[in-house]
Amino acid sequence: MKKLLALTCAVLTAASIFAGGNSDKASQEKMILRYAENQPQDYPTTQAAYEFAKIVEEKTNGRIKIEVFYGAQLGDEKSVIEQMQFGAIDFTRVSLSPLAEFSKSLNVLQLPYLYRSPDHMWKVLDGKIGADFLKSVDAAGLIGLSWFDAGARNFYNSKKEVKSINDLKGMKIRVQESQQMMDMVQALGANPTPMAYGEVYSSLQTGVIDGAENNWPSYESTSHYEVAKYYVLDEHTRVPEMQMVSKMTWNKLSADDQKIIREAAAESAKIERKLWAEKEKASEAKVKAGGSVITELSPAEKQKFQDAMAPLYTKYGAGFEDIIKSIQNTK
Repeated sequence: MKKLLALTCAVLTAASIFAGGNSDKASQEKMILRYAENQPQDYPTTQAAYEFAKIVEEKTNGRIKIEVFYGAQLGDEKSVIEQMQFGAIDFTRVSLSPLAEFSKSLNVLQLPYLYRSPDHMWKVLDGKIGADFLKSVDAAGLIGLSWFDAGARNFYNSKKEVKSINDLKGMKIRVQESQQMMDMVQALGANPTPMAYGEVYSSLQTGVIDGAENNWPSYESTSHYEVAKYYVLDEHTRVPEMQMVSKMTWNKLSADDQKIIREAAAESAKIERKLWAEKEKASEAKVKAGGSVITELSPAEKQKFQDAMAPLYTKYGAGFEDIIKSIQNTK
């Protein structure tokens, strides 16, 4: 009931901001827009969202104000995307995993072991391939603005050190609400358990799940390392994140304001990547000091993880073979 009431209020708010407006009128009116972020206030993506809002406000002389709602105040990533489709939320930053449910081609960018390194990923995303994928969400009523870093994702659990693919077998592993992520975990012999992000800590603590997978900052900032101390550096995916605006909001902005939004998105993306690199180092140090057991796979064992992903390339790469080859060949 609370969520429904909040959603209704959001729609009414959006309607009142733009009531009777066209792009010319919108370029003169003051606007208050909403940015949804599911991470804590001090997280790199949230801090970049604040910078995005600041840049927009400065470039419009205070005419456009963007309020950032952090910590999933406006819902989890999937519900935020759904709300954006009809303009109840204006901006967000989301992982590609839930977003791929709305734009299937994005599954290509999160295929396991697709990128050789962070530098390889950014050469792909900052080029034509990345620009084309930003446009891929148009049909879902969204406008892709820029790419945020989210590092490499690794498995962690509360049971034992993972030194080989066999150690994952039978474990109940939390995944995002994404069929591809479920298939990936299943291919490794574990049992995928889709679950909202906010439920993971208590589920690890009570044994509802054995483990999860995420990057260094998320593992640390959620305190998951307190209840799941075994962290293995398998680096199965480097899943970038997309900063977006609702197409309904976008279409009500003037051309000048759209240009400002794109410029602010590009600037905030650069800021986020810098903040991310700093946060990764700090998070790694903190969890190690907290007693986490960090395991590096041998090259031979890591190859077994990669080999197990062949069915995913067949299933999710079908029809995108040329793009995958272009990504892999990017130097």
